[in-house]
Amino acid sequence: MKTRYVEILDSTLRDGEQTNGVSFLPHEKLMMARMLLGQLNVDRIEVGSARVSDGEREAVGMICRYARQAGLLDRVEVLGFVDGQRSVDWIVGCGGRTMNLLAKGSLKHCRQQLGKQPDEHIDDIRQTVSYAHRQGLTVNLYLEDWSNGMKDSPQYVYQLMDALVDSGIRRFMLPDTLGIMNPLQVIEYFRKMVKRYPDTHFDFHAHNDYDLAVSNSLAAVLSGARGLHVTVNGLGERCGNAPLSSVQVILKDQFHATTSIREDRLNDISRMVESYSGIAVAPNQPIIGDNVFTQVAGVHADGDSKDRLYQNDLVPERFGRRREYALGKTSGRANISKNLEELGLELTPEQQRRVTERITELGDKKEIVTQEDLPYIVSDVLKHDTPDENVKLVSYVVSTAYGLKPGANVKVEINGQQYEAAATGDGQYDAFVKALRFIYRKYLDRTFPILANYAVSIPPGGRTDALVQTVITWNDNGRLLRTRGLDADQTEAAIKATFKMLNIIENEQVEKL
Repeated sequence: MKTRYVEILDSTLRDGEQTNGVSFLPHEKLMMARMLLGQLNVDRIEVGSARVSDGEREAVGMICRYARQAGLLDRVEVLGFVDGQRSVDWIVGCGGRTMNLLAKGSLKHCRQQLGKQPDEHIDDIRQTVSYAHRQGLTVNLYLEDWSNGMKDSPQYVYQLMDALVDSGIRRFMLPDTLGIMNPLQVIEYFRKMVKRYPDTHFDFHAHNDYDLAVSNSLAAVLSGARGLHVTVNGLGERCGNAPLSSVQVILKDQFHATTSIREDRLNDISRMVESYSGIAVAPNQPIIGDNVFTQVAGVHADGDSKDRLYQNDLVPERFGRRREYALGKTSGRANISKNLEELGLELTPEQQRRVTERITELGDKKEIVTQEDLPYIVSDVLKHDTPDENVKLVSYVVSTAYGLKPGANVKVEINGQQYEAAATGDGQYDAFVKALRFIYRKYLDRTFPILANYAVSIPPGGRTDALVQTVITWNDNGRLLRTRGLDADQTEAAIKATFKMLNIIENEQVEKL
């Protein structure tokens, strides 16, 4: 059986930016474009809309310059409008080579939004396409509201296609603009288009209003679509677009299609877009969510030890991630054993039982328990000393005053040697960490891990004197470490989490010696 190749167009930088509250800076668009093309390897990216703003012009120009130098300019596309020469000139002025021309794909839109008859709109499209070709642009055509067009005015859609199919347009892009379709309708309408225009390249552009964007995308491919439009993390107007990560895996695993996507970079681009957009990825979002490769129930961890009974083809290593076994009230001994095994800790059955009871107790209190906490829990339960503290906090003072930057004086002991430093920062904890960074750089000639994420929570219904839980994720040369601190003071909780991380790293250094 011959596998189908499906083109992937990512529209995060254009349609994804229409998410409420999202506006990317030009340099942010450039960084995302570089990763999408150079690392993730999507076939095409749609990077902006013509004539929107000066910032859009700057962003599109920056991306086109980068792509031209990298030999990737033919994979950069810009949305343009049926406005005579203006969009074409704007795109050419930015250095672009491909215009995605937005036309009306339903009679209702043509008459009521444009106030024109079909023949008039077709003539306007022809003029814009002809001018674009004379300026050296490749033209793809969007039939906006195509789904309603096929539903309510199919003869208009065919009239448009009959008039334009031989006009040199490279791709016809069929959007479900309002997200109204279901997979059966996609199959019906797409097959009609493919049957009537068999040699035409059709893309499908899904919206997720009924939570069917991924299913509809697969239905389009099954019915002859050669390309699909997606966004990272499913960003987009209203309920968003089809998420890139989900479309990729369903194409590969359920349809056995071929794409150009490098799956091990899906998580990286997701995190970048999450950071720039300010739109958090749900923990249970398939493929890219924080929890999707975390087994919670102990019976699942037990099954994984017995020929991967609770695993499917979506293995975390495929996406540059790893499977985790959550520690909480439903963990059970199997989860505990998996985590202990990864840490190289060996306990007797009785010791494991007591550790399991302690973790269950913490889980009932809704406290987060991480793998890095496990040695401390073990030591506490077994009444041993805490794990070797090669990095100790001797003393510190943090201060803040109106009109002055917060400051910190820190004295630490590392492998028996004491060091001291002072620093200022944007907050008390920031000043504290900058002092530590100074110590590690000046006295130890070592890099200090980068803070990747910082989350603070208090128990539900907590008062102002409630305990504060700080969970910090660190990037240590590409390896992520997550540590937790618990204290009535937020800065103190963060400091505790920081020293847990430093001792994990230092203990590993000592073991290597």
